[in-house]
Amino acid sequence: MMSSQQPAPHGRSVFWRLWTAHSTSAFGAAVTTVAMPLVAVLELEATTFETSVVAAATMVAWLLIGLPSGVIVDRLPLRPVLVVADLVRAAALASVPVAVYLDSLTLAQLVMVAFVISVASVIFEVGYSTYLPAVVAKDRLTASNSLLQGSESVAQVAGPALGGSLVQLLGAAYSLVANVMSYLVSAALLMTVPPPRNGTPKKPKRNMAVEIREGVQYVRRHPVIRPFVFVGIGFNFTTGAIQALTAVFLVRTVDANSFAVGFLIAGLGLGGVIGAAVTTSLVKRMGTTRAALLTLFIAPVSALMMPLTFPGAGLAFFLLGNMGWGASTVTFAIIGRTYRQTAVSPDLIPRVMATVRFVSWGVIPVGALLAGAFGEAFGNRVSLLIFSLCTLLIPFPMLLSPMRKTRDLLEVDVSSTDGTTQVRPGADR
Repeated sequence: MMSSQQPAPHGRSVFWRLWTAHSTSAFGAAVTTVAMPLVAVLELEATTFETSVVAAATMVAWLLIGLPSGVIVDRLPLRPVLVVADLVRAAALASVPVAVYLDSLTLAQLVMVAFVISVASVIFEVGYSTYLPAVVAKDRLTASNSLLQGSESVAQVAGPALGGSLVQLLGAAYSLVANVMSYLVSAALLMTVPPPRNGTPKKPKRNMAVEIREGVQYVRRHPVIRPFVFVGIGFNFTTGAIQALTAVFLVRTVDANSFAVGFLIAGLGLGGVIGAAVTTSLVKRMGTTRAALLTLFIAPVSALMMPLTFPGAGLAFFLLGNMGWGASTVTFAIIGRTYRQTAVSPDLIPRVMATVRFVSWGVIPVGALLAGAFGEAFGNRVSLLIFSLCTLLIPFPMLLSPMRKTRDLLEVDVSSTDGTTQVRPGADR
């Protein structure tokens, strides 16, 4: 159902504080994307599968609390939830360098730290996605989401490069201090942000299972959100596999050093910067549907470049492939997120966001664990190739849906309650 409510924006200063908090924590998290797997590989000499377990633990909370997280966020004061989530992540991550200093770090602790961060991140992400529409006018959401995604992508460029350098200089575990500090700064900034105002009064709280079911049914029946979720499953399943294999593939198969690993992982963020920068103009020129479809053809080509990587000049294959993958996923994510924030009524947004991420983000640890098992069985390069080939299936949910006939996603008629779809007159252009 299209929401007629217009959020009352607090003003640009509030958005910029939210943006700064988000960007700061994203920068630190990007350092950790390099440092955490390297802690497993270099400090603990973990196998491919053990490294994939660490990678899976960083996202497994979406499977465990992804669905109720929307209801939880909706029932609690939003700003304190975000602040506490940042503080919990900082405390958990700080335990790793402390354990290394005391010479007591174990794989079990590393997995537990990753899991705690995962739980806090689920709550933070759902809460943050709910906060934004209450601060930004709907006609500014695409540009605002592009700015947020762009800053996150910039962090994914600079963060891994810095992370690789810090690992070389300080060691993998001590480089995590950068992320600890970023979470503390983010928490401090969020404490200065006023509570969100929303034009829709909150409904009386009901049974949690009923509220969760309403969010699930809404997503299941929605003719636009449902195909986007299936595409997101394909993107995130492959991303989980690639990220689980990246460190061991580059270090042990390609013989790259820590700095090179950070630089190559940064390609994902650089592609994301490009994707975020062009999304608004791409949507204006092509329409939301066609812009989304374009990303679905760039993504498989990019993924298939990465298994071709070899030492020396061949590292360019991984860099270019990672850039293309980052650009595709970011552009598609911005389009999907903006549509949900625009088309879904404010009282349903937390539950819809939680449902979407439970399904699409919940497959990330599955992809990571399968990649680890395949890497042990067939080798890192063959495993990376297998999961890259899976990306050829990603475009089909959209290609088989009626929305492929439209220029813009908002042209799809979502008024029917039985899940059938109609295209509005004049939409096929």
